[in-house]
Amino acid sequence: MASRLNPYIQFENTAREAMEFYASVLGGTPEVMTFGAMGAEGPEKDLVMHSFLETDDGYALMAADTPPGMDVAQPSRRITISISGDDDRLREHFAKLSEGGTVTTPLEKQMWGDEFGGFTDKYGVEWLVNIGNGEG
Repeated sequence: MASRLNPYIQFENTAREAMEFYASVLGGTPEVMTFGAMGAEGPEKDLVMHSFLETDDGYALMAADTPPGMDVAQPSRRITISISGDDDRLREHFAKLSEGGTVTTPLEKQMWGDEFGGFTDKYGVEWLVNIGNGEG
């Protein structure tokens, strides 16, 4: 899998609706994973933990809902840059891009099997890095 750079949009309980709208305009079918699918119960179980839309034109969007108890970003701060792939260079990208910033989630193996981490860079831009395990 080649590395890719994707916008990641945060919503307040409307991620599924928004992604279905984007698909109706841009094409493609959104893949949606809910918090409930990952074992959450209660009001957040039907919220979108992660959604991905890739179009025939090669556009890619990712989105999620903000679960209860987490602060909702201001509208001007709802986009997070996500880099995904199975290239070892992504570890270097994580290290270099996070220099002078704040690591919010250390880059480490997650429950879905990939390495994942997040940070806010020294310019205030939020980033996510997901490194696949090479098995899929």
